[in-house]
Amino acid sequence: MAETIYVRGEGGAVIAMDLPLPEGIQERLDRGAIQRVNADGSPHYAAPARAPAPAAAVPQGSALTQGIVPRPGARANKDDWVLWAMAVHAVPEADAEAMTKTQLQELPEHPAPAARPGDGRPDESADKSAWIDYTVKAGRMSREDAEAYTKDDLIALFA
Repeated sequence: MAETIYVRGEGGAVIAMDLPLPEGIQERLDRGAIQRVNADGSPHYAAPARAPAPAAAVPQGSALTQGIVPRPGARANKDDWVLWAMAVHAVPEADAEAMTKTQLQELPEHPAPAARPGDGRPDESADKSAWIDYTVKAGRMSREDAEAYTKDDLIALFA
């Protein structure tokens, strides 16, 4: 028999849900968009969990994907595309959620390779303005954002 928990949804209603939760609901619970509560709507306080034994290092990804996050299918929901854009293209969550599903689908399957010396990257002795120009040209961030960083931070972005 499945365990039943109660969650307060985005609209404030308390809803009974059987475990395991559907993937989309579990993600919203993990993000804090919905909260687990008692049946009467009062806050739920779980018993302190025992610290799990340290696990052996698990290789990232599977043999099928070779550690690469697979591109969602055309019929996948927008949340899947947002997660993919965040994982593959390092798009900040707020920016990815602001994009339409079509814009997310138009992102290339693999991100452009990181710039390497000889690809127009300024020398480390170049002044900050050269690094700002390079950062903007590489599409890493806007000029205003790049100007907020130090020269050393901009260099570290391309290390």
